[in-house]
Amino acid sequence: MGLEETKSRFIWMNGNYVPWEEAKIHICSHVIHYGTGVFEGLRCYKTPKGPAVFRLADHTNRLFNSAKIYRMEIPFTREQINQATVELIKKNELDECYIRPIVYRGYKELGVNPFGCPVDVALITWKWGKYLGPEALEQGVDVMVSSWNRMAPNTFPAMSKTCANYMNSQLIKMEALTYGFVEGIALDVFGFVSEGSGENLFVVRNGVIYTPPLHATILPGITRDTIITLARELGYEVRETMMLREMLYLADEIFFTGSAAEVTPIRSVDRITIGNGKCGPVTRRLQQEFFAIIELKREDRYGWLTFVR
Repeated sequence: MGLEETKSRFIWMNGNYVPWEEAKIHICSHVIHYGTGVFEGLRCYKTPKGPAVFRLADHTNRLFNSAKIYRMEIPFTREQINQATVELIKKNELDECYIRPIVYRGYKELGVNPFGCPVDVALITWKWGKYLGPEALEQGVDVMVSSWNRMAPNTFPAMSKTCANYMNSQLIKMEALTYGFVEGIALDVFGFVSEGSGENLFVVRNGVIYTPPLHATILPGITRDTIITLARELGYEVRETMMLREMLYLADEIFFTGSAAEVTPIRSVDRITIGNGKCGPVTRRLQQEFFAIIELKREDRYGWLTFVR
């Protein structure tokens, strides 16, 4: 289902509510030519107490951190962005939605130097289902190790969720789809496991949970942090460590995490079946704990939910 079918009434642009169809930027905006934008992706869930945004403040903090790396001064405070997000969901009368804040260099002049261009901000909400398919959370997905590596350190900053970085992600995703897979797993430039095109990665082997560290050129995922926290609470050992490609094939379980993907099991890598070829017991338990907080079946002990109404 495309955006046309799931669009909302309004998009927030620099403090104004703009009708969806009128939310446009100039063709000479710097972001179009040079990729000078940073963004976030987060979800608002339908709960028994009304819509609630998951880890809103953490996503906004990462947005500001991404902008800082690219020397972009956001003309709003964190509190203003958080409040605008909540108000936009209310105005669009949504019980649940995906939220896309984006900060970008706008229209003034062209050339690699971005400093002369304004820093613009927009917030977008729309209804978006399961990112990797409606059956993915239960049955798992088939993936491949991509021929495309993640960027090398000191080239593109992986800790910044930057528009330009996702040109690399698109290559990974398109290759996987072309060869009949749902997603690709990228290696870093040294041949170690990194992440998916838009997801962090976890491996379960002999009861221990492994995940690549930040220096494997990964985005510091907020759902990744959530799962590490919940897993340790449940008594699992979690190791952030560099992983060889073949460790994927020998895993008992593998799963993706992300605001869009949530907690999605992987049933095969390069046509090699992982475990029993479906959602494994550790992945299932972490899924259950994750959704129990969102569904208010467990106490929101970390204050992760921001209620809209």
